[in-house]
Amino acid sequence: VQLQASGGGLVQPGGSLRLSCAASGRTFSTWAVGWFRQAPGKEREFVAAISVSSTRTSYADSVKGRFTISRDNAKNTVYLQMNNLKPEDTAVYYCAAAMGVTFTGTPRRIEDYNYWGQGTLVTVSS
Repeated sequence: VQLQASGGGLVQPGGSLRLSCAASGRTFSTWAVGWFRQAPGKEREFVAAISVSSTRTSYADSVKGRFTISRDNAKNTVYLQMNNLKPEDTAVYYCAAAMGVTFTGTPRRIEDYNYWGQGTLVTVSS
């Protein structure tokens, strides 16, 4: 299983970015997928997750209403649409896959995830 995160970059406050997480593996549609982020000097934190069924999503309070997670199983890809970005959103963003999760589960803990991508840097600055 390999996960490849992309789409990061430099954006001004109030701007938008869409991150992508492309996965290898024929069983992608059976994984819950999450996004985490790690700012300099801080611990990695949960951002968003989407269930196997795609019917359930979960967000950190700090991004709720601004970020949207979605998945396209035909393309083995999960997206994170980030709107109204703030300087405090600056971090390396990681996608991760969780196996053995219930059909509607949206794991929020790092230890729930089995595979991790390499991360993509998002910088929000004027």
